[in-house]
Amino acid sequence: MQRRKFIQNAALFGSLALIDPMEIVAGTKVIKDFPVVRVAKGKRNFESDFIEKTIAEFQKNVKDKELGWLFNNCFPNTLDTTVTYSQKNGRPDTYVITGDIDAMWLRDSSAQVWPYMAFAGKDAKLKNLIAGVINRQTEYILKDPYANAFYNDPDKKGEWTTDHTDMKPGVHERKYEIDSLCYPIRLAYNYWKNTEDTSPFDENWVKAIKTTLKVFKEQQQKDGKNPYTFQRTTQFATDTRPLKGYGYPVKPVGLVCSAFRPSDDATVFSFLIPSNFFIVASMKQAAEMLETIQKDKATAQELRALGNEVEKAIREHAVVKHPKYGDIFAFETDGFGGHLVMDDSNVPSLLSLPYLDAIDINDPIYQNTRNLCFQKIIRFSLREK
Repeated sequence: MQRRKFIQNAALFGSLALIDPMEIVAGTKVIKDFPVVRVAKGKRNFESDFIEKTIAEFQKNVKDKELGWLFNNCFPNTLDTTVTYSQKNGRPDTYVITGDIDAMWLRDSSAQVWPYMAFAGKDAKLKNLIAGVINRQTEYILKDPYANAFYNDPDKKGEWTTDHTDMKPGVHERKYEIDSLCYPIRLAYNYWKNTEDTSPFDENWVKAIKTTLKVFKEQQQKDGKNPYTFQRTTQFATDTRPLKGYGYPVKPVGLVCSAFRPSDDATVFSFLIPSNFFIVASMKQAAEMLETIQKDKATAQELRALGNEVEKAIREHAVVKHPKYGDIFAFETDGFGGHLVMDDSNVPSLLSLPYLDAIDINDPIYQNTRNLCFQKIIRFSLREK
């Protein structure tokens, strides 16, 4: 779906709020004062009886009818509109578009099916759907671990084919972001914990984990080299990288470079701290899986070693003394002493670290950082008013 069409549809759905409460919408009678704007049953991309029962149970037990209406329209939206499920070589295979662009982001696809994770151990259809996402992500990482978004058609060439980087057919965009490689680990780990199913974690999945480890080690840039470059012909600095696509220099201190943020905007200082925290959590999770499922203690040890090194480097090079809030985490740093103090509304962000199991919420430096971020948000909101 093109962005223009998406905006048109959004406007159409918004206009439904003006419909008379007794009118019929998509073959369904309006519930009290709120129109049902879901795709009609039978036309949805994926249907789960278990999710429908969950929605009905929620609406039954929640007194706020508007909240129940929102839950019905929003909670199943990914299943209704963005997933394409099939079997490929006898294994589940799931392609997930973002909603407004017909391409699958490693980050977004993980986040989009995340709300259904709690039900994966109870519903075989949902279990297979998420297993299919894991299988597809494995395929994409092996295709190009530096890419962030891919097409369903492995031969398709899209609008960013002219980017100055090693673009391959089937790749929508090649913006290297740490979180693009961490999110599939988070999804796989929690799928395993919720279902106890190990079928997605075959030899190819192990190769993808080893590929991820290789990329992260490369992007520590300890030898002063960087195999990844990216430039785009654009008027927007946030969409490209300076210095012939390599980005500004960093001092190799054990942190891992990320060329872009989860917003797909270019980093200023390449050591993106929320994403480095994400690495710490992901390396522990991947190590546990490799050791338990594949009995691969050697790779598990490498994963843990990298996670420990990054964690130590964060504490040594990403902590800044703030005049009011004390020690806080920087958003980005370069290892030379340069720091960018801010936060992003995406995930990973500094605020979201406990959500990602990357830090204890009671960590004093995290709490100081949290207080600073909330104060900035309040000031911004007041200034806007």
